[in-house]
Amino acid sequence: MRQTDARTPASSTSPLPDAVAPNILLRALPTSWTPYVQLARIDRPIGWWLLLLPCWWSDALAGVAQGRGPNWLNIALFLVGAIAMRGAGSTWNDLIDRKIDAQVERTRHRPLASGRIRPKQALAFLVAQSLVGALVLLLLSLRWSGAELAIDWFVIAVGLASLLVVAIYPFAKRFTFWPQAVLGLAFAWGGLMGWAASLGSLAAPAYLIYASAIFWTIGYDTIYALQDARDDAIVGVRSTARLFGDNLRLGVGVFYALAVITAAAAIALAGGGWFAWAGLAGFIAHLVWQLAIVRIGDPPLALRLFRANRDAGLILFAGLAFDGLLKHLT
Repeated sequence: MRQTDARTPASSTSPLPDAVAPNILLRALPTSWTPYVQLARIDRPIGWWLLLLPCWWSDALAGVAQGRGPNWLNIALFLVGAIAMRGAGSTWNDLIDRKIDAQVERTRHRPLASGRIRPKQALAFLVAQSLVGALVLLLLSLRWSGAELAIDWFVIAVGLASLLVVAIYPFAKRFTFWPQAVLGLAFAWGGLMGWAASLGSLAAPAYLIYASAIFWTIGYDTIYALQDARDDAIVGVRSTARLFGDNLRLGVGVFYALAVITAAAAIALAGGGWFAWAGLAGFIAHLVWQLAIVRIGDPPLALRLFRANRDAGLILFAGLAFDGLLKHLT
């Protein structure tokens, strides 16, 4: 079979290299929708999971501090918002990176890089996804004030502040070996949003869980960047995977350790009990497992470990959620 080169658009039904296969959604939707599904990374759900989990951590942590379980309405709204804003962020990233993506093996068949979607179409799609995210933010900000429904403008301000970091991220890899840190600032923002949407303010546990999510993101995205290390060196894209080099396990280990330390401080300040600490212990075990088997030069393993961080994050969330529920029942 003839291999498609970077100048020839891939088949509109072809899965991308890091997509979940088989993808039921792509089979069910009309072929004309496929490039938009790929542009929003809906065929690669790990992205929105990793954006969502700090939101859930923070909401559950607020529940622990208040002696109750998670706010389940907010949990559902964060799910919708994470899918929409992950899609919007990915669309923005691909608009900026379309020329670079065309030179990298793993990304050259993405809709913009391959020419299956024009920039104007992608921009319109970006606006549509952003409007969904704006609606979710509005719903998260609504509060009952007596008999009237009012908007908590603090929640709106916290949510909108994240857009600055999201806008900067695609450019970071051109100027620094730390684009993973910029990504961390953006992807971990839910660590602030969950607490703010629940309590209408921010406090030390929220800042600490945000810091934990930043360090966690730097660690797992460094593993993710192992897939492109060779091509990145050729086209001049910087990453912590290239920066750490042969010391990759040590570098990732330092950031995973910082993630654990800050999460532990957040749990302690929020008054976490046994379930919260058990969740953290499970989170630690998962990170240690990743460090034990990660290696350079094995892109499939890198992708597998990157995706496995969904489970690591869910373990910590489960511990926090059950801890809050137990406090409420007792």
